[in-house]
Amino acid sequence: MAKKNKKKKTPSSTIALNRKARHDYSVEDNFEAGLVLEGWEVKSLREGRVQISESYIMVIKNELMWVGGQITPLLSASTHIKPNPMRARKLLMHRREIDRLIGQIERKGYTLLPLALYWKHGKIKMDVGLAKGKKAHDKRADSKERDWNREKERTLKHNR
Repeated sequence: MAKKNKKKKTPSSTIALNRKARHDYSVEDNFEAGLVLEGWEVKSLREGRVQISESYIMVIKNELMWVGGQITPLLSASTHIKPNPMRARKLLMHRREIDRLIGQIERKGYTLLPLALYWKHGKIKMDVGLAKGKKAHDKRADSKERDWNREKERTLKHNR
């Protein structure tokens, strides 16, 4: 008798999402970046103790730094370290990609935003979005379109 292949449910690899970013900005391109983290930060991320909605990515000395993201330390953190939950964390990307992004930011007025934190092959990755800010009328148009699509779906579903 052959063994049945039982797949275990794997937990979601997403640690945190920045839903506010897609509302306030129009994201034109996505990039994947690694993060330079300390041990206590990785343990806190395993518990999901992170907030990325009010954070952004800056260029400091030709390097990309994640600023404003908060990783809350666990109560059981080691006593010989002083955790700083709001410190700037370096993003790891290829030099060519970093140079291209810096050019886009300086010349065309784009912004870099953290869109998501997730696990990939045991490492923590960040989804970085190259975006432009939306004006108030753009946000209103988006909400009208979303409402219209929702209403269309309701009527189509109801008429069937």
